[in-house]
Amino acid sequence: MRFGVNTWVWVSPLTDKDLEWLVPHIAELGFDWIELPLEQTDTLDYQKAARLIKKHNLGVSVCGAISADRDFIHPDPGIQQNAIFYLKNCIDAAVALGANKVGGPFYSAVGRVWQQTPEERNADMQVLVRHLRQVAEYAMAKGVTICVEPLNRFESSFINLASQVIELVDRVDHPNCKVMFDTFHMNIEEQKLGDAIRLAGKRLVHIHSNENDRGAPGSGHVPWEDVAKALKDIHYDGTLVIESFTSTNKSIARAAAIWRPLAPSQDALAQNGLKFLRALLA
Repeated sequence: MRFGVNTWVWVSPLTDKDLEWLVPHIAELGFDWIELPLEQTDTLDYQKAARLIKKHNLGVSVCGAISADRDFIHPDPGIQQNAIFYLKNCIDAAVALGANKVGGPFYSAVGRVWQQTPEERNADMQVLVRHLRQVAEYAMAKGVTICVEPLNRFESSFINLASQVIELVDRVDHPNCKVMFDTFHMNIEEQKLGDAIRLAGKRLVHIHSNENDRGAPGSGHVPWEDVAKALKDIHYDGTLVIESFTSTNKSIARAAAIWRPLAPSQDALAQNGLKFLRALLA
């Protein structure tokens, strides 16, 4: 099992200059994994980043950001195609970085919520399955797995539960389309986090290990012992990545509803969370 942190903890949007200090800093904090969020796919020098990450012996994954103009089930086919194009670009970026996983809520734009009849939902699901199967084929040729993440009800109305993302992944039925969980969202939506993890089983390949308030893991009320037991039950050997945000960046703070500091410092959030997770899963 490997423990990582998303650069959103410190900065947004991510730049080459940020990576020059963040990569060695994250390694010095004791992490063995870094996750790069790609709000845009044309702003980083991926070859340079890959060399820097390799120099500091870090594993790497990519995190997608699904905005209003990237929506796999939007009524506008052009917006659907833009989502496919963006995700394929994320896969290409992952290859350049030496990453083999791209995670995110790959269905509808974050923040878009709407009511559906069962018939409307099934129609959207059919569209999404077709799109994700196409992207999974592209990912397989590149040696990358796409990992679909459920969000909480305030950020999406389409995929909130483990059972829903499992239905989606099973319908896509492709070895390069898997499940990722985020304990922040699970804490809102799942009745038992451990049961949700066991339900996913081998489909689960990536985890955002976050506290209920997005502070340092271990500082709140997420039932971590239940999470740890379930991970051991399914013999999970993937990555656990801390994903939080800084309130100093106004655009990301609004998007993630971060209105106050969540720890004495962003370094403290990351380092305290890492210490807790390593002890929990020792």
